[in-house]
Amino acid sequence: MPGQFRLSIPELIKECAEAHSLGIPAVTLFGIPKMKDEYGSEGFDSDGIVQRAVRAIKDKVPELLVITDVCIDEYTSHGHCGIVKDGKILNDETLELLAKMALTHAQAGADLVAPSDMMDGRVAAIRSALDESGYQDLPILSYAAKYASCFYAPFRDAADSTPQFGDRKSYQMDPANRREAVREVALDIEEGADLIMVKPALPYLDIIRDIRERFDVPLAAYQVSGEYAMIKAAAQQGLIDEGRTIAESLLSIRRAGADLILTYFAKDFAHLDSKG
Repeated sequence: MPGQFRLSIPELIKECAEAHSLGIPAVTLFGIPKMKDEYGSEGFDSDGIVQRAVRAIKDKVPELLVITDVCIDEYTSHGHCGIVKDGKILNDETLELLAKMALTHAQAGADLVAPSDMMDGRVAAIRSALDESGYQDLPILSYAAKYASCFYAPFRDAADSTPQFGDRKSYQMDPANRREAVREVALDIEEGADLIMVKPALPYLDIIRDIRERFDVPLAAYQVSGEYAMIKAAAQQGLIDEGRTIAESLLSIRRAGADLILTYFAKDFAHLDSKG
């Protein structure tokens, strides 16, 4: 992923200051811990890397919105998004850890928490934990329609989060299943999600459109690492015009109905936009 880096907190602050100066309204944080274990313990440590990063950003660039990823896959030794026992992902046992993680993010100063794990019931568990601790107004951006996609590969390599066995198809969505997305979104909204996400974006424009037509809530779409890498690789080979392709891909996501777009091209697009 050319142009993308794992950042220390001091370097993160510089990056956030630049993003803010370019008019980018928000950043999303993913943490890489020093040590991983089977429970992803550093993910819900109040002094974990993301928690410290949130505090630093809110101290140095307070106007920038901070969204935190709530999932333990980056922190687990096995690379799965839930607790594993005898080769099986334990849904209900994972919910407590996700709620703890979201609460530590809130206490650190996060503006939104974004559960991306796709465990059933996690929005309700997080909402309950936040409400009980006085964070009733903290929004939840739920990855409501997250597909088991090959387009995540560059990120998983960067985050060292590729599953050490099996895959994530038991809890992420089947790419062939269109109708399930609508059911998943409806359930997450019922559980208390304030915003919803479709991930990936470009291969699932039909899903974005389906959801936009059925639900009147803020809709986000995630232009993921594989989408970014493909455009970069083709541009480096001289096969496409990079700037025009970035703009057209983002426009297609917006046209499909997304209100918010998470993209690795945020700074590139901001520079393009400033040039007219």
